[in-house]
Amino acid sequence: MLISLKRETPRGKAVFGRLVVDGGMLAMDTLENLTYAIPDGFYRVRMTYSPRFQEVLPILDGVYGYAVQNGSAVVQNGSTLNPIEPRSCLRTGIRIHAGNTIEHTEGCILVGDADQSRLSPLTSHLSPTNRLLSSRRRLNELRNYLLTYQKQNPYEEVYVRITSPSSELAGN
Repeated sequence: MLISLKRETPRGKAVFGRLVVDGGMLAMDTLENLTYAIPDGFYRVRMTYSPRFQEVLPILDGVYGYAVQNGSAVVQNGSTLNPIEPRSCLRTGIRIHAGNTIEHTEGCILVGDADQSRLSPLTSHLSPTNRLLSSRRRLNELRNYLLTYQKQNPYEEVYVRITSPSSELAGN
């Protein structure tokens, strides 16, 4: 199965996107922190138990870039990096999970429903919020879909393809 994540142009440090699962069987919005955004590419997705979140969540394998410790980007030797430096180490623990703002993630992908005022001509003059709504509900939908798919197709792998509209994120 293929999951597609198409990002929008960043707004400050917020990067919204659209996650489409299994050719459109399920779709939802995403939010990432630009500072720690996952580089564009294909990543295997597995369902595993997260000790941090105390629940089964999707995890992405083979993500290169910054490791994050206590809110700071670090390389494998422990030194702190500036977010504009090249990203070069293997990151682990990159999950898709619930959250409402970029403060709720240190490099993971948040799912939910984006504030639609940014898309409406009637409210486009308003400052759109950089937050997701209904995050827990949308995560549960995604988890249930992936677990059901995994049970029905035990030998098929799941991948996510992440794409960005500009080189600002593409070369992370």
